[in-house]
Amino acid sequence: MSALEGIRVLDLGQLVQGPQAAQMLADLGADVIKIELPGVGDLSRYLPSAPGDRRSGFFHGCNRGKRSVAVDLRTDGGRQVFWRLLESADVVIANFKAGTLEEWGLSYDEAAKRNPRIVYGLGSLFGPKGPAATREGADLAAQAAGGLISTTNTEGVEPTPVGATVADHMASQNLVAGVLAALVARERTGVGQRVDVSLLGGQIWAQASEYSAYFISGRVPSRADGGHPFVRSGYGIFPTADGHIAMVGIPAKRRAEFFALVGMPELADDERFLAPQMTDEVHLALRQSLAKVLVRRTTAQWCELFEAGNWRFAPVNDYQAAAADPHLVENGYVFETDHPDWGRIRTVGSPIAMSATPPVPGAVSPELGAHTDEVLIAAGLSAQDIAALRESGAIG
Repeated sequence: MSALEGIRVLDLGQLVQGPQAAQMLADLGADVIKIELPGVGDLSRYLPSAPGDRRSGFFHGCNRGKRSVAVDLRTDGGRQVFWRLLESADVVIANFKAGTLEEWGLSYDEAAKRNPRIVYGLGSLFGPKGPAATREGADLAAQAAGGLISTTNTEGVEPTPVGATVADHMASQNLVAGVLAALVARERTGVGQRVDVSLLGGQIWAQASEYSAYFISGRVPSRADGGHPFVRSGYGIFPTADGHIAMVGIPAKRRAEFFALVGMPELADDERFLAPQMTDEVHLALRQSLAKVLVRRTTAQWCELFEAGNWRFAPVNDYQAAAADPHLVENGYVFETDHPDWGRIRTVGSPIAMSATPPVPGAVSPELGAHTDEVLIAAGLSAQDIAALRESGAIG
């Protein structure tokens, strides 16, 4: 039995924020019906992973295990299909620009009249309120507006976004949490509710510690400079002979031991480097000293040495190195499966482990409209009804 067995989700999402949230619910056992515009579909379908290869990592990575129904929600016929599917649904997921569902006549208020138990999980860019509510944008805008980009790179160098859609991913997890909480509340009250999250809100929440430090001190974070603007004491990325290694801080009580281990015992003679709290200037001096010595060995050599000494560290992996890490397979973070069209593939698994109702990640992302007839027949539409809807352009 899966944790969300019996829960049905209508996924209207695009790209990452909404679809990834719906995929998490699918992995946890929900029946997720992805509703896409006929002839177009989710825009992530058009982000190929490599030249000459139409397969999209963005689509596959966020839509495994779903069923696709091609419905034009802007049409009268499409709206009627949506209302029919809503009758047996528990959750709706969408991440359109604020106000879009209202324009189409598919607002939460209207949906709640037809199905009071429905949970409407809505994601946006800047949130449902305020002067920027209807602005369009995506992950990069949230990284920028939320302050994350201002802390990247080093002083004197242009800031850079994080090389993954982290604002989307954080918002999707917040959306999952809100939807699950609403489902729990519904068990007590019998009534669903609207859940709103945003990319911007997710960025602020993800930086709650850093924003709290700013509110307390009034100090605007500097650049990360290879580490963290508020965490010092040897916390950061250092070059090695063949790559880089991350040192997750050096405790003050073990600092002399660490200096001796890396071949610079003289650093322990400088009381500045033994202080529990370092100034930015001292931290920079320590980083410069460590950079000179850590570059003398390979990443693997340092990893072996640091693991033996129980230090906090990690190699800086690229995707190839990370995917080869046995921990990813043993914990189910990536897995191998058979795809009916692609053959044997590796794909991303669930980040959640559950002892009694473990997630079961899907292997296949659906072709556009592959399950339209199947889903509509199960919803009670006849073959004639479906043919008429297809003729009118309401479904694909």
